[in-house]
Amino acid sequence: MPPLTCFKAYDIRGTLGQNLDEGIARRIGRAFAETLAARRVVLGRDGRASSAGLADAVAGGMMAAGVEVLDLGLAGTEEMYFAVSHLEACGGITVTASHNPISDNGMKLVGRGSAPLDPASGLAAVRALAEAGAFAPARAGGGRRDVAAAARAAYVGRVCDFVTPAALAPLVILVNAGNGAAGPTFDAIAAELLRRGAPLAFRRLNHDPDPTFPNGIPNPLLQENQPPTATAVRAAGADFGVAWDGDFDRCFLFDHEGRFVPGEYIVGLLAEAFLAREPGATVVHDPRVVWNTLDIVARMGGRATASRTGHAFLKAAMRAAGAVYGGEMSAHHYFRDFVHCDSGMIPWLLVAELVSRRGHPLADLVAERRARFPSSGEINFRLADPAAAMARVAAALEAEAVARDRTDGLSLSFADWRFNLRASNTEPLVRLNVEARDSAALVEAGVARIRALLGV
Repeated sequence: MPPLTCFKAYDIRGTLGQNLDEGIARRIGRAFAETLAARRVVLGRDGRASSAGLADAVAGGMMAAGVEVLDLGLAGTEEMYFAVSHLEACGGITVTASHNPISDNGMKLVGRGSAPLDPASGLAAVRALAEAGAFAPARAGGGRRDVAAAARAAYVGRVCDFVTPAALAPLVILVNAGNGAAGPTFDAIAAELLRRGAPLAFRRLNHDPDPTFPNGIPNPLLQENQPPTATAVRAAGADFGVAWDGDFDRCFLFDHEGRFVPGEYIVGLLAEAFLAREPGATVVHDPRVVWNTLDIVARMGGRATASRTGHAFLKAAMRAAGAVYGGEMSAHHYFRDFVHCDSGMIPWLLVAELVSRRGHPLADLVAERRARFPSSGEINFRLADPAAAMARVAAALEAEAVARDRTDGLSLSFADWRFNLRASNTEPLVRLNVEARDSAALVEAGVARIRALLGV
């Protein structure tokens, strides 16, 4: 059989009808079950039009291998992560393309204990078997069981346990689900918070799942997608705003004036909060924008560990280091006490508690950090020859750098500015991040210099 090009660095993403369809999904489900020698697997899906059919195909492949499929139905990726451990399943799959174009879909997979499949072994083995199609004879005993209500109730309880309702102030929070999968899950969390006495009020925007995405694909990291949330925050007089991507494993925050808060400053804020609870603990971070996080972790007496970008790599680093928290500037936040996985619901709850306890708005909590460590935000380039372009940058700048790191792409640090340049793991892009100390002008100059070397 031809190679399955929908397999990426640590998950599956493809274009429908080109390199991903229901036949391929069935083969992946069968290969996943056989590779893991699985008997029980959790299955969820996002709200895309193609996701139900693909999920049915995955379930069919697994049931042919004798697997009991524990079906979450419409659910976020993090609900699958939680359910795998909570239900003591052998693994889990969510059918989702997250923030990819409407013509795409994909899957996120984990094994026992909600641990990601190792890209070089576990995921590679699933791919090899799915490509070969050399499956074992069909096994009896397979079936499909609806566990959606019970699994969500347990998940909601765990998420709400991350905050103390009595510590919360009567905040107004604007939430934008982007017509993705977040709305129903959020409603369950909001109801539980109310039951526990949390004095929070919510204003909802684009809340109901809609496979046509009438307000655009939910990807709040893109600047052009941020104004609707910003405008709604101001109109509601909200204390802050939250927006999610399609499967809500990332959340993005806006202050009370509608200003987008870049993810690296939320990483620093949450790192500080966890280190206040657990002095000396370890925090894992990605290598793209690091100076703010490193400064906070050092000041708080913690230990900082860098990981390659991507959930599979960061989760493995967290487990190896025993880290209490991990964060990526792309708004993935990982929690030891949430099966070492990322959640898009826990971060905004923690921010609500921080704002309540400190008595200052989110804007004030990050203002000093943004001034001390300005950054460019991620800038994406489509290049004809990414390897050659990156080699030009290295040849021109590496000699004058005071520190070099190739944990993920090329990171070069100078006396007062720094950059990371890397190829995307999931899209045909080269991504640039530039940061500086105390000077936005240095950020702009650094971006201009790299652009010139890339020829864009």
